[in-house]
Amino acid sequence: MDKAFKTWIGHPVVLQVALGDIKVPLRGRLLKEGGETVRMRIGDGWDVDIYKTMILAVEEDAMVLLPA
Repeated sequence: MDKAFKTWIGHPVVLQVALGDIKVPLRGRLLKEGGETVRMRIGDGWDVDIYKTMILAVEEDAMVLLPA
């Protein structure tokens, strides 16, 4: 999966992430893609690195598109 996340960089997304037997949606903005990880901002100034092997799916964050 070389640069599989490149098109999502800078966009608000929801990652479906597997944590053992648990599947969790993570909402945020992808910041950059590294060799084995992606960096995602999930809060104000809170950036986390997520292993690519844990990511099951990436989808556009539809909640961002809704008017306030």
